[in-house]
Amino acid sequence: MVSFSANPALVLNADFRPLSYFPLSVLSWQDAIKAVFLDRVQIVSEYESEVHSPSFQMRIPSVVALRSYVEMDRRPAFTRFNVFLRDAFTCQYCGVREASEYLTFDHVIPRCQGGGTSWENIITACQSCNLSKGGRSPSEARMALKSWPRCPTVHELNQNGRAFPPNYLHESWHDFLYWDAELERDGDA
Repeated sequence: MVSFSANPALVLNADFRPLSYFPLSVLSWQDAIKAVFLDRVQIVSEYESEVHSPSFQMRIPSVVALRSYVEMDRRPAFTRFNVFLRDAFTCQYCGVREASEYLTFDHVIPRCQGGGTSWENIITACQSCNLSKGGRSPSEARMALKSWPRCPTVHELNQNGRAFPPNYLHESWHDFLYWDAELERDGDA
């Protein structure tokens, strides 16, 4: 029996770019095969593994591209995870990079001073800095921000997501995930 963890399919937009880098856009092998039969995707690359029925056999897709281009949202969803991703999982006060379970989000202008919960007022903070700042503004707490909060583009979130590759990357995916990475030139070490 084939399992999802062994054979997920990378999903590309019609322009052959991943729909999302973080989380990486993937389908289970079952959903990828269903999308092929419904003519929603084209197969770009395949695994060696096959699925069989009494009258049919097919290699499992490892990379599929949508037949119709999906327009990406201009304004990403305002979520805790996307705030962390915008800030590269880095405390915007001390600069320490942490796993998401050790991070908090902080209101730059505290709610008790009229600050809202929005892209323009929320930053990633480590627990220590968040406690130190408390209900004060950065200037009152004498804590400088590494960068001021703002709404990122979907493109910026995808770019940041590329710095945090998922645990599973099949070799057939590399050309599509890193096609615009800088290449080594002759003589470069």
